[in-house]
Amino acid sequence: MTGSTPAPVEAVLFDFGGVLIDSPFEAFDRYERDHDLPRGFIRSVNATNPHDNAWARLERNELDFTAFCDVFGAETEAAGGRVDAAHLFSSLSGELRPAMVEAVERCHRHFRTGLLTNNFVTPLRGSTHADLLHLFDVVVESAVVGVRKPDPAFYLLACDQLAIDPTAAVFLDDLGVNLKPARALGMTTIKVADVDTALTELEAVVGMSLRA
Repeated sequence: MTGSTPAPVEAVLFDFGGVLIDSPFEAFDRYERDHDLPRGFIRSVNATNPHDNAWARLERNELDFTAFCDVFGAETEAAGGRVDAAHLFSSLSGELRPAMVEAVERCHRHFRTGLLTNNFVTPLRGSTHADLLHLFDVVVESAVVGVRKPDPAFYLLACDQLAIDPTAAVFLDDLGVNLKPARALGMTTIKVADVDTALTELEAVVGMSLRA
């Protein structure tokens, strides 16, 4: 856990993939194993030109899915492999993490809550997990607003909608690159590498039990 809370906690903000559901990186690993690609290949492609590559442009809704598949395919070929994006995306469903959902429910009773997600193609409201959205006072989706993490404007948009100062927010994400700008804005940040550890840290910040 990093950051400080000069203001009382007013809001708890959650990432989606890798926090409330299993990380998409697990699907990446499976695809790489099944197609004899080096481990970490897909993540390395997405880390190249990270703000303007195919994945970033898809999450800002600057490419439709057909165009994305073409551009992403070319990027993977340039990196020495080939990824069928349509096949890869068919495995990106992700299983819910019940303990995290329980924590969101409990936070929602006492704090303002926000869902901050980089998403693509179909906004989250059309997904199989849309029934979770009632637990959030604000939902900020990159494919809807045209801005994505780690752009500081993404976090400020959520704070503006919640009518809070960033210093009054706690933010959970599984990626350090997404936590860094939130921390720079004054948010308390928690990296979700292990669900139990992250919940223990969050309980310490909010001062209440978040588990059944």
